[in-house]
Amino acid sequence: MIDLSVESLSQSILNHLHRMAHTEQSADTQAWYQALASALSEQTNHDLISTEQFCEQHALRHVNYLSMEFLIGRLTANNLINMDLYQLAQQTLAQWQVELADVLEQERDPALGNGGLGRLAACYLDGLVSQGYPAVGYGLHYEYGLFKQYFESNQQRETADCWQGERGYPWQVKRPELNQEVGFFGHVEVYRDEQGKMRRRWHTSMNVKGVAWDIPVLGYRNQCVMPLRLWEAQAIEPFEFERFDASDYTGAHQSQIDASNITQLLYPNDNHQQGKRLRLMQQYFHCACSLRDILRRHLGAGHRLETLPQLQTIQLNDTHPAIAIPELMRLLLDEYHYEWKQAWQICQQTFAYTNHTLLPEALERWSEALIKEVLPRHMEIIFEINYRLLLEVDKHWPDDIEKRSTLSIIQEQPYRQVRMANLCVAGSYKVNGVAAMHSELVKQNLFPEFDALYPNRLCNVTNGITPRRWLKQCNPALASWLDRHVGEQWPLQLDDLRDIEPLATQPQAQQEYMAIKRQNKQRLAAWVEKNLGIALNVDAIFDVQIKRLHEYKRQHLNLLHILSLYYRILHEPDFEMHPRVFIFAAKAAPGYVFAKQIIHAINCVAQVINQDERVGDKLKIVFIPDYRVSVAELIVPAADVSEQISMAGKEASGTGNMKLALNGAITMGTLDGANVEIAEEVGDENLFIFGLTVEEIDGLDQQGYQPMHFVHCSPLLTQTLDFMMDEQFGHEVIADMAAIRHNLEHADPYKVLADFDAYVAAQKSLEESYLDTAKWAEMAMLNTARMGKFSSDRSIQDYVNQIWRLQSIESVHTQQAAQG
Repeated sequence: MIDLSVESLSQSILNHLHRMAHTEQSADTQAWYQALASALSEQTNHDLISTEQFCEQHALRHVNYLSMEFLIGRLTANNLINMDLYQLAQQTLAQWQVELADVLEQERDPALGNGGLGRLAACYLDGLVSQGYPAVGYGLHYEYGLFKQYFESNQQRETADCWQGERGYPWQVKRPELNQEVGFFGHVEVYRDEQGKMRRRWHTSMNVKGVAWDIPVLGYRNQCVMPLRLWEAQAIEPFEFERFDASDYTGAHQSQIDASNITQLLYPNDNHQQGKRLRLMQQYFHCACSLRDILRRHLGAGHRLETLPQLQTIQLNDTHPAIAIPELMRLLLDEYHYEWKQAWQICQQTFAYTNHTLLPEALERWSEALIKEVLPRHMEIIFEINYRLLLEVDKHWPDDIEKRSTLSIIQEQPYRQVRMANLCVAGSYKVNGVAAMHSELVKQNLFPEFDALYPNRLCNVTNGITPRRWLKQCNPALASWLDRHVGEQWPLQLDDLRDIEPLATQPQAQQEYMAIKRQNKQRLAAWVEKNLGIALNVDAIFDVQIKRLHEYKRQHLNLLHILSLYYRILHEPDFEMHPRVFIFAAKAAPGYVFAKQIIHAINCVAQVINQDERVGDKLKIVFIPDYRVSVAELIVPAADVSEQISMAGKEASGTGNMKLALNGAITMGTLDGANVEIAEEVGDENLFIFGLTVEEIDGLDQQGYQPMHFVHCSPLLTQTLDFMMDEQFGHEVIADMAAIRHNLEHADPYKVLADFDAYVAAQKSLEESYLDTAKWAEMAMLNTARMGKFSSDRSIQDYVNQIWRLQSIESVHTQQAAQG
């Protein structure tokens, strides 16, 4: 382990305080945080260098994980746990009467992602490094990340999230020696090389600098550190002296403004042409910098490009980095002068692709015209890839126009677009879904023709979460309890939690477990009262839905159920219910109007219910603003119920369902995504499944879905939809309520009304189970005990075995020891 004492850590902290012109007496809590994190970062940099040198020395195959999002969360507490220095840090700071808990609260979450995609990427880096597999994460160094959410008049508002703060982010290290240059626009020149062969050369008209920033990713107590490498766009010449000297003060900085726009914001709004262009530039900048860095490492170690697939694999996390495929082809063809056949062989054996969605709107398509404008050479290469793909299709299905149209990378109607998912499948050696059900739907519904054309290319790797952050760090009381009962190896061997199964029926163990849950509920309730001014009854059922706000995730189904409970409290004198606290946290994309209408509706209903004396403590609604990793770490341990209620067949996997179940929340869910596998692991009797299956939904669609049929058949649903329009919720929300109701009654694309009665019945069954305290405790404990499959360590092992073919650092050490 890391060799640090109170004395050495104290000296390092003081050195950093003094560099910031602070003394022990003048330092505020933010300064103590900066000094502590900087002192720890020094230690991790030594391990990062030694890890990189070991991997290079032994020519270990790397996975390069390309993702537009990495929601890494606060790092200091997590790294203290992984370095086994938490208690040492507490003791060191206590010398100056400084509380570690207060210092850790000064850290802002790095806003480098949006939701599950980014959190998954962070979990996978954690799993890779904790198991000692060589890896580099590649992302973008967003200046403002997504956005900081706040509510004004109950509506979502967005402001820039300055996650680095005024004093900077102490865990990142600038790496100028790794900087890259990337070009855009321009034209393609055809010329003959010295051997008389026709070649192409891309002359760019805009060039920017890719500045490298490394954030260390620490393995769990193994001194293995690998980089998350983030690229920031800057101008090559950020200041034009002549223009400034000629009084063109704004123009003198224009090149820097144009360059910095590329990495200023995660996912610029793309409902206009300028936004689309900027988003494509962002994706290409990410891929171009990352590929150049991969080739730099590969060639710098003395390897030939022909061996790239043997020593490097590139995982595309969704379609956002898909442009990496034609970019690698461009490099091989135009800069290294490979012939097409060999270049394509290298390319196709290097990339692997993770599909995260079946939603058509989430499968990226870029217009041919836009790619031609921004990346003219890449459009030529995409055409050639498609031409050769269609030759394969014709060979497999002669004269089948429909197959050509389906598999083509170019979509012809309503205008010519590039299907990035098709490009990924054609250019990768493996394509995986992220849950067993999702992967089957990928094969059956999304890519059945590709599955036939390329047998064994499509596979499944069920998602996982890191138990280090999502139990040991976020739920320390439960983690300590587990240490006592199953030993201290469970953070690396989550299946060890099975050992608590016999305790699930023992009254003493049940009481201890549920006492921890109650402590976590009290902690969340105190935070809510302090920050939102809402007093919560901790004996109520804490019912949680925390995830991105999207129609398919069906937060509006949850809202309808809440409205039905409120209606019954007011209009049915004999109606009884156990107190409920419904907790939401979610961001809606700035341009997603309907999602914002749902947020507005939930907040307006919450305002009325929370102030209604007739309701008292029976019903409360809390919508926590600015959902992020640190907020999730507060909510997850406190949850009694985990709402996973997307329409069946739409959620690829989910990872929030795993985090909540691991911490003893009972799933209320549909047979969708990883809910199916969670039910298989924890047992059908230990969660609540409701709603239509994928097959039943297909049947409804074939018949012609009529949402009003379900309204006419359900008096409670009819009453609830009418109650939505009650004037007590405020005139300012009536238009949004009407929009939600109109959507449900006239379209209802995600079958909210079809599932309403089943959802209400399942909620009633859940409440009955909660009232049986022994039964509920047993269910919660068995959820924790049986979640071993959903560790990111298992996911990583599946990737290693099925796709990446990596060798761990530990295995090399073992081999060396065996050889003497």
